[in-house]
Amino acid sequence: MSLVTFKGNKEGLSIHIKDGELNQIIKELDEKLGKSKNFFKGSKVTKILGRKLTKEEQEEIECVVTNKYGIDIDLIDETNIQQKIYSKNIDEGMTKFVRTTIRSGQTIEYDGNLVILGDVNSGSVVLASGNIVVLGTLRGTAHAGCHGNRGAIIACNHLYSSQLRIADVIARSPDNKDNKIKWAAMASIKEDVLIIQPCLQKNILL
Repeated sequence: MSLVTFKGNKEGLSIHIKDGELNQIIKELDEKLGKSKNFFKGSKVTKILGRKLTKEEQEEIECVVTNKYGIDIDLIDETNIQQKIYSKNIDEGMTKFVRTTIRSGQTIEYDGNLVILGDVNSGSVVLASGNIVVLGTLRGTAHAGCHGNRGAIIACNHLYSSQLRIADVIARSPDNKDNKIKWAAMASIKEDVLIIQPCLQKNILL
């Protein structure tokens, strides 16, 4: 059974490594590169997939690929790519409309944008991988961009929520009832801070 396979992609070359002894993996990698060194000449490795490698293991593999065969390694950061995709598509995608008030104890979750045509009561939770829009009063917990999308927003007509969250950034509303936000508002992330933007009023940082 082959421990190392190569696949081409639009960015460059992927090395797929299966579980096995590292010395056997290195040996097979060396043999395959040696037999096809003219074919791989000028290639660039952008992904090392399959087996999860330690830093030391990856360095050993890179030593063979780069130092012995002169193949550049420029690994693509998949997290950054995903974030760019999120940001690009935040105004698009599937949207679910919920035509009712969300009661205490209920949880509504959707992989896309979520629009609530009613209130979100205290003790309830709404989660979406995209935006959350509440056309009534938001009193429960809202978590937009729940798969890591920092470009998502939360919007509602009246904001009384005890907790808002976008991706990994959390904001809690003030304990003082007089400081509750009683007007239409939109929450978004700017410079790692969740910002509430009310209509026709100054921004508020939570």
